[in-house]
Formats: sequence, C-alpha cells, structure tokens
Amino acid sequence: MISGGPAGVISAVTAKKYYPDKNVILVRKVEKGVIPCGIPYVFSSLDSVDKNIMPDNPLETNNIDLMIDELVSIDRKNKIVKFASAEEIQYEKLVLAIGSEPIVPPIPGVDKKGIYTIQKDLEFLRELRRKIYESKNIVIIGGGFIGVEFADELSKIESLNIHIVEMLPHCLSGAFDEELSIPVEEKLRDMGIELHLGVKAEEFIGGEKVEQVKLSNGEVLPADLVILAIGAKPKTKIAEEAGLYIGRGGGIWVDEYMRTSDPDIFAIGDCAEKRCFFTRKHIPVMLASIATSEARIAGSNLYELKVVRENRGTITVFSTKVGDLALGSAGLTEKRAKEEGFEVITGVAKGVDKHPGALPGTNQVMVKLIFSKCSGTILGGQVLGGPSAGEVINIIGLAIQKRVQAVELETLQMATHPWLTPAPTIYPVVVAAMNALSKIR
Repeated sequence: MISGGPAGVISAVTAKKYYPDKNVILVRKVEKGVIPCGIPYVFSSLDSVDKNIMPDNPLETNNIDLMIDELVSIDRKNKIVKFASAEEIQYEKLVLAIGSEPIVPPIPGVDKKGIYTIQKDLEFLRELRRKIYESKNIVIIGGGFIGVEFADELSKIESLNIHIVEMLPHCLSGAFDEELSIPVEEKLRDMGIELHLGVKAEEFIGGEKVEQVKLSNGEVLPADLVILAIGAKPKTKIAEEAGLYIGRGGGIWVDEYMRTSDPDIFAIGDCAEKRCFFTRKHIPVMLASIATSEARIAGSNLYELKVVRENRGTITVFSTKVGDLALGSAGLTEKRAKEEGFEVITGVAKGVDKHPGALPGTNQVMVKLIFSKCSGTILGGQVLGGPSAGEVINIIGLAIQKRVQAVELETLQMATHPWLTPAPTIYPVVVAAMNALSKIR
C-alpha cells in the first residue's frame, strides 16, 4: 500500500484480515502522518499540530510492516515499485492511495509569500499555525467545506479579522440547497466573519508578500495571510507514467472493485476516479469517509472478489459543524437533481432533537429529503441542527445506498429517548417523508 493517509491504513488492515498469510507493507514518505479531517482544528481547538497525528497502532497490532520512503515509479511488467532511496519491492498486488494536491488558481500574484494552500504535512501545518498567530487579517478563498471549517475555527482566535470570498451565491452550495446554506451564513456572520459572496478574487496585491486581495466587484480586502481553499485534484503522474488509464474526471480509472486498468493494481481515495451513484458522471469528491469505504473494498477484493463489497458509485455524504450548528448532506441536492433531469418531490420537517423540547440542551432541527416523483425513491437529504445531525445524515446515506422509497421511510421503525432523539410522533426523517408523499397523494 502506497499511502500517507487513512485509506492506506484501512486497506492494509482489511487485506491482512482477509488474507492473513500475505505480507502486507505500507509505504509512506513521512515519518508521521496527520489526520486529514482534523487539520482545520489544529489552530485553536487543538492547541498543537502534534495532537492531530495519525496513530500507527492499527499497523502494529495487525503485523503490517511500515516503510518510510517515496514512490518514484512502477514497473508493471516486472511488478516492481521503485522508491527515492533506490529501494525496490516486488509486489503481487499494489494499492495506490497517493492522494491529491491543492488547486492553485491562475490569479495574478498567487505566488506571493503569505498565500497558503492546505497540505497534509506536519511541518507545513506547524509553520501555517505560527504564521496565522502572527497575522491580523486573513482572507479565505473558497466557501466550501474546507473554507467554512477554517473560518469557524479561526474565529475562535480573538485577534483575527476573517473574510470568506466565494464566487457562488452561497457558501456550501455544492452540498446544500439555499434554505440550508442561508442559516450557515447567518451563523458565520454572527461569529464576526465577513462574507463576500458571488465575487471572485481577481488579484493578490503586495510586494514580495501579500498585503491585499482585490475582488471582482472592485473591493479591496486587507490580507496578512491568504488561505486557498478551492479544492484539490488527484495525483496521477506516477500512475500515468506506468500506463494506467486515467478517467475523464482526472482521477485514476477504477472499476467497482477499485481495480485499475491493471488488475493487480488498485487505486483508492483522492487519487481514484469517483462516479456519481445516480448518474455515473465524474464527481470531484475527496473525503476520508469515502476513501476508507473504498479501502475496505480494495483490501477485501485483492485476491478474490467478494461480491458483497463493491463500489456502486459515490453517494457523497458530508457533515460539518459551524459554531454550535451541525449539518449534513447526502446524495443529490434538489438543485442538482433537477439539473440532472430528475422530476423530484421534496419533504421538509422542522422540530427539536429532544422530547419534550423544554429539556436542557435542546436544539432546533430541520430535515429536507429529495425523492424521485415517479418511483418515490430517495435521491438525497440534508439535515441542520445539533450534534445528532451527524448521525441522522448517516441514516439518510444508508437509505440512499439501499434505494429506499418514501413510503418505507414513512413507516421507519426507530429507537427514541427523551434525551437522545426527537419524539417518535414527530421524528423528522419520517415527517419529511410524509410531507413529500402528501404532495403525490
């Protein structure tokens, strides 16, 4: 397994459990890896970057060898991988989890000092943390998950003025419909974060170091430090040089079992092509949760196909937290479903996450479900509320995977408790399904 992240670890552990007689080696180029999802939180919530180091215990307890080196080439004919140290290893099966690299937009001045992408590197994050604490004005380019999570975290540092610049009309609009994006924007503004929506960064101004960001509406923002949070692209150079097929979306092409065009080489995580569960179109989704799902599929299918473990497409399940507001999204938004040509109905439910609502710590909750009008099959869902939103969206994600119909959710059997869930009489997933069905009936 060639990897520095969670996908490599999970594929290695899974492979060892399914094929215990095989020698499994994980190779990464750094001594210590970081937990990708924890990166935004090393700047305040975690008082040190070193508290976000990925543990190696799973490797040790499963007798998986760890090697620190950097992959430079793959000799498919002789089944040999070559490394920067001149070390060579012969393989029977090879798993590539070589990740992605941040997108750097061609904006004038983007090469100035003080402009940072987000990298999964311990030393880089230590430097970025130090520079942030030396700054006063921070501009974040991108209002997606990474940009919003960084802004949320950095707002906890009292000395900072934070701006988000997003070219689309709303933050998080790739994963949420407008009625859920707007409460998030209100929360960000309440936290003192300035939002610049529907505009682009046109130029980074300054001498050797960035000092200002010029926007497409003519506004100029002061900037001691800029964070580019506009996404990433798959790393594929070594795979291309080895002659592996690259998909239309730019990732390494894989089949339902995560096999590349070479049946003895698998690709998982950010470097692998992702296709939509519904349309089979390429989607640029890069999440640790998706990567570990792919890792389990690859690890179990290395030598024999386990038909129950196949990748039928990426559902795109997200969750995040902004202040005390938790939210999640799975599958298609209403806007995206309509763009793809689906005739849809939606159901919405609002309520509280405890019963009775007078209990301490009760949060307002909103659930939106999207269904095919013709078949009643669920296409997507979104949740906004308290911490329980993180698990409610997983219920919706499972429903999408199993192609559940609205009538089945209407009769969902669930466990409820006053401190833990909404009341069974008004459970929001059920009520949202009922609301959608009422539009048909």
